[in-house]
Amino acid sequence: MANHKSAEKRARQNEIRRIRNKAVKTRVKGVVKEIRLAAAEKSGDAVQRLDHAKAVIAKAAKKGVIHRKTASRKISRLTKTVNAAS
Repeated sequence: MANHKSAEKRARQNEIRRIRNKAVKTRVKGVVKEIRLAAAEKSGDAVQRLDHAKAVIAKAAKKGVIHRKTASRKISRLTKTVNAAS
């Protein structure tokens, strides 16, 4: 446990950020899963869901939760999956 006041504050801040980042990462995983299922079913709404997923992933990258290149890679792979299914 932290011994200094500044270290205690840093620990509190880290915990708050960890919880916030966890929520964003879970959201990203959820939209990725939705797209993969829609592509597997070859449903027509996969393209509209892809736009929503791109926005969620880009927002996570903008917030710094995931790296920008990781976000780009995820978007690229999802797009390729949807295009192959269509």
